[in-house]
Amino acid sequence: MGNRTPLAATLAANSISTAGTSLTLIGVPWFVLETTGSAGRAGFVAFCATLPIVVAALIGGPVIDRIGRRRVAIASDAVCASAIAAIPLLHFAGVLDFWMLCALMAVNGFAHTPGNTARYVLIPDLAAHAGTTLPRAASLFDAVSRGARMVGAALAGVLIAFAGAETALLLDAATFALSALLIAAGVRGIRSAEPRKAEAPVSLRVYGSELREGYAHLLGNRLLLAIVVMVMFMNGTDQGWYAVLLPVHAEAELGGATAIGLLTAMFGAGGLVGALLYGAVGHRFPRRTVFTVCVILCGAPRFLVAAVTGTTLPLAVTMLLGGIAGGVLNPILTTVIYERVPDRLRSRVSGALTAGCEFAMPLGGLAAGLLVEGAGATAALLLMGGVYFLATLSPLVFPSWRTLDDAAEAGAGKAGSPGETGRTGTPGETGETGKPGETGRAGTPRETGEAGETGEAGEAGETSDSPGPSVEPRVSSPAPSRPSPGP
Repeated sequence: MGNRTPLAATLAANSISTAGTSLTLIGVPWFVLETTGSAGRAGFVAFCATLPIVVAALIGGPVIDRIGRRRVAIASDAVCASAIAAIPLLHFAGVLDFWMLCALMAVNGFAHTPGNTARYVLIPDLAAHAGTTLPRAASLFDAVSRGARMVGAALAGVLIAFAGAETALLLDAATFALSALLIAAGVRGIRSAEPRKAEAPVSLRVYGSELREGYAHLLGNRLLLAIVVMVMFMNGTDQGWYAVLLPVHAEAELGGATAIGLLTAMFGAGGLVGALLYGAVGHRFPRRTVFTVCVILCGAPRFLVAAVTGTTLPLAVTMLLGGIAGGVLNPILTTVIYERVPDRLRSRVSGALTAGCEFAMPLGGLAAGLLVEGAGATAALLLMGGVYFLATLSPLVFPSWRTLDDAAEAGAGKAGSPGETGRTGTPGETGETGKPGETGRAGTPRETGEAGETGEAGEAGETSDSPGPSVEPRVSSPAPSRPSPGP
């Protein structure tokens, strides 16, 4: 039995932060609509909030390893708490200008991404430290995140309706502070959470080389690249949905912020059910089949239902069913990415994945605001829903998705159960088999080398951060602040 405290602390911190993010996800657009009455301005705030996310993800991977994942997570939450708390406090003081709101949301977005990445890339090592399997940890991470999003969304609707959006934002600031305290107190004694002492001295040349290495690994793997392109369009349209389209639709047709909280909570509840179902029985079915069906059902239908109906019940049912389908996606993507990225490149590739998946998010919110003002809410819903639907057809069209099940075969046995095959390093494992031209790992319980894509060899004598198998993070962000498909 391993030490489960660090994993439990990280799951709790991420859940609390995710619940708080739901408050801002609903509270800020509603605050902008209440104070300005402009869908275009709501879209512009969303643009300012998400563009720094992409910038931080583009350049931040090597920084996380050098500073240390634990320190980055704590500092990120502290900065976000300050930025979010400043919005209602300046508003109460009567000095909050629109440019200040945009700037504070930009600071929040820029600081939030490294913290999310730092927490997520720790999960494989924390799972090994706790003595649990990687698929189980991945499903648990996604399930508790979705459950937290459900609770946060419901709470946001109630708080905004009865106490105002400002109260919701103050509570979000408190969740960031609590998340920082949990990581500071609970994640101790984990080698992979600390700064990497053996890294070369800091210089622009070394930093650029490390950054290029992460992007080269991503670009050299066709399946990972296909995932990034598809999720990029999904996250872009999701940002338009949450930042502009749903608030506008709720204000005009559904009775206000309470409906937004209810609908978002329904999606979160469905996502929780879907993630738990996949964790329990999903491994029994082919990944590609399950993923293809669920990705088509998870998002586009809600745009269509919102466009053709002005009542809450049909949209709530659609959001619930879409959430169940969406809850299956992240555990699959998470496991695939864990299997295909070596530990040495974990933070760098994760940054590249996040940047790619969230690249369209700034434009998604801005485009939704402009479409509503220029063509009307119904046309905007249909156009953005159409983009979402076309993106989700990707697994049926592009050949690289056919290897989704190959990853399942290659990754079999990484948990280290008796008789399993996988990489060496834990009892029962016999060595990982890669794709043609890929060098497998071999080693003692502390691994001595890594293999990359298409013949990339690990550095001689390099050791992993923790005992046992370790793999790489997901594409995802839960809600627009994180790199994952679906809200």
